[in-house]
Amino acid sequence: MAGHAFILHLVRATARRDNACALLEGCGMEGEIWAAVDGRAMSSRDLAACVGARLFAPAYPFGLKTGEIGCFLSHRQIWAEIVRRDLDHALLIEDDAAIADPFPAALALARDHIADLGYIQFQTRPVPRPATVVDTNGGATLAVPRVAGLRTTAQMLSRAAAERLLHLSEVFDRPVDTFIQSHWHTGLRPAAIHPAGITDIAHRLDGSTIQGGARGPMERLGREWARLRYRRAVAAASRQSAAPAAGGPG
Repeated sequence: MAGHAFILHLVRATARRDNACALLEGCGMEGEIWAAVDGRAMSSRDLAACVGARLFAPAYPFGLKTGEIGCFLSHRQIWAEIVRRDLDHALLIEDDAAIADPFPAALALARDHIADLGYIQFQTRPVPRPATVVDTNGGATLAVPRVAGLRTTAQMLSRAAAERLLHLSEVFDRPVDTFIQSHWHTGLRPAAIHPAGITDIAHRLDGSTIQGGARGPMERLGREWARLRYRRAVAAASRQSAAPAAGGPG
């Protein structure tokens, strides 16, 4: 199958450039470094044009940061490129990742199942339970959880999945990982591999490129409560989701 790797790199994050090059060299696929959209460089009008309010339930309880908007747009660009090039599948890795064993086994596992599953995360965290195990390879396990995990550090998706996600996100109201988690809306149930040989090393590079402002104790408490309520709603929506259990885009 024709596949391609995209290493998503924010150009102004110069401390990550060498790591992006190392990821491209070590990812096991032909690919390229893709310049991420810099939300900080966008005008307020352009930022506002991307974002809708309460597009589907449960409503996301927070406003989007400029970095989150830029991140979502970066992923949309790559989804569009997958469709434009008519790629069978693509591997996306963000520039604050590191690769180690069992990544080669995880990559082979993903390529074997991407046509059926559509979207596969290379998770940095254990897969949430309950989950249905699909296959194993070496030390890597591929499973489809009821509640999809967050983070877009690394993932593989098929052309059909890219086209579907692109169509559903012309405007968006939540971060890209939270949108992908919402399989009751997208009809695409994400699978995940863990351990996958992928770790997040932003703390060793330059920290997160999606920053939030300082908050007082009461604001932090309010956000934690809103986050808890949202997670409970996500769990309920996941239980009731009609997305195919096999994970495919339908």
